[in-house]
Amino acid sequence: MRNGGSWLGYFEEIQRTVLRIPRGRVATYGDVARAAGYPGRARQVAWALRNAELRGIPWQRVLGQGGRILLPGSAGLHQRALLEREGVLFVGSRADMQRCRHRFRRI
Repeated sequence: MRNGGSWLGYFEEIQRTVLRIPRGRVATYGDVARAAGYPGRARQVAWALRNAELRGIPWQRVLGQGGRILLPGSAGLHQRALLEREGVLFVGSRADMQRCRHRFRRI
């Protein structure tokens, strides 16, 4: 982890980054990793979001490359339903990244 930080600190940083994604917008795992300062760590973003729903983290706003929902079965259907309620548009099975992608700004 950056500067010798712990996994817990890393997970908290990822979760804070996800909290910056506004309602009706989405980002990819890679977008979140880069915005948090961990480029190339997209897979670890998924680990950081485990149990995020219980902590009030809008996990559903993070998608796979190209706007794909990566969760299988009913979990993926649940994620899509949550996003559609927020106003995220889909083209087929992918979120419309042209219209709904969040662009992180440096803070």
